[in-house]
Amino acid sequence: MGEMLRNLDSDKPSAATINVLTQIWQRVLERSQIGPEDRFYDIGGTDPLADRLFVEIAGAFDRQLPTATICHAPTITALAALLEQSSLPLFSPLVKLKAGSGKTPILIAHGLGGRASFSELAKHIRTEHAIYGIQAKGVDGMEEPFERIEDMAAFYLEALSQLQSEGSIILIGYSFGGLIALEMAQRLSAEGKNIALLVLVDTYPHPRYLPLGQRLSLSAKRIKGHISDLTRKPLRTALSQVLSALKSRLPMARGGKPRALFEGAVRLSFAETIEHVKARDLLAMRRYRPRFYRGKMIFVRPEANSYLPTDPTAVWKNMAAEFQVHTVPGDHLGMVAEHFESLAAVLTACVAGASRG
Repeated sequence: MGEMLRNLDSDKPSAATINVLTQIWQRVLERSQIGPEDRFYDIGGTDPLADRLFVEIAGAFDRQLPTATICHAPTITALAALLEQSSLPLFSPLVKLKAGSGKTPILIAHGLGGRASFSELAKHIRTEHAIYGIQAKGVDGMEEPFERIEDMAAFYLEALSQLQSEGSIILIGYSFGGLIALEMAQRLSAEGKNIALLVLVDTYPHPRYLPLGQRLSLSAKRIKGHISDLTRKPLRTALSQVLSALKSRLPMARGGKPRALFEGAVRLSFAETIEHVKARDLLAMRRYRPRFYRGKMIFVRPEANSYLPTDPTAVWKNMAAEFQVHTVPGDHLGMVAEHFESLAAVLTACVAGASRG
């Protein structure tokens, strides 16, 4: 695991490699001025552009790298250092989102799809603590994702032990990631470790583990929402979506494994990779039943929600020794996108409170 934490920024690549990469970045991003320390997604990069970037890199360097490499080597300098290594290293699932001097790190666990896409959110959390995003195994396009939340938690905790062997930890999980954060908290607590803060951001277990009233209400709401969406689309499109949804659910209903997209092959496209990871995450979610947590759980919910329960208290209050709810603007996706500043403000207050405690 020590190899996973190698710092690419500490390597000094050659000027020639940096020059070739700079020209590629300029073409792909259509920018004339790009510095060697500019981060790809901060200067207009997108997932489709990242795919194009690595197609050009393969042509220029005769070396194919998975697109997700950009998450671990987001600057020209870091990417050049990686290209000059003889082999692609295994990357840590912990991606630094914000540097800090505090001894207690903040970890934000990924949602469905596995990516640690919380850069803007992390920038707006006012704290001296370093912030790391947890990225799923398999997002690199080279390894198979986990199918159990217990395995995910163990893997991320092993990476955490390389980062910090002692001291407290702050765990935040968005959506599916809240279940991962909860399992990590359970394991650390069982070892006698201090969980300074546990925050679930609009997280719920699989509907099969919801209280009966919540389960029936949620099913009715989802059916009504899906029907409403389908009635606004052409008949052929609606039928195609229904058949695709049924087909994708059959392996899950039987408890079988989702089919790998390319057995034994590197998945270079972000779109293909993320869908593959998402399928495994959904399977893991179905298998995972939360246990009672003996610490304090803070829950952050959005004002609007179409396909998730609207009352987190009914689901979680009896699953934790102490339970607290905060509400922020937006819906499930918007709270970490358009309205991330409100979520960041709540998380800032929670972290400050935990630090004082």
